[in-house]
Amino acid sequence: MSVFHDEVEIEDFEFDEETEAYYFPCPCGDRFCITKEDLENGEEVATCPSCSLIVKVIYDKELFMSGETIEAPSEPKLQRIQT
Repeated sequence: MSVFHDEVEIEDFEFDEETEAYYFPCPCGDRFCITKEDLENGEEVATCPSCSLIVKVIYDKELFMSGETIEAPSEPKLQRIQT
């Protein structure tokens, strides 16, 4: 189990469009970071690259879902795969 330094709302993070990552100031002077892709994958831990602190990111996971759907193989395709 992780011990979080704090719990921070995603709205309190700063979004960098170039890196597609969210940043929040860390007490060590660096910044906690979590990428948009991490959020889309359901990740909720932002890490600091300079120290061992982590924060739990509070956000609505439905707002960050990638919206990608994986199609199920059609019946004829399934039969070809199985034979």
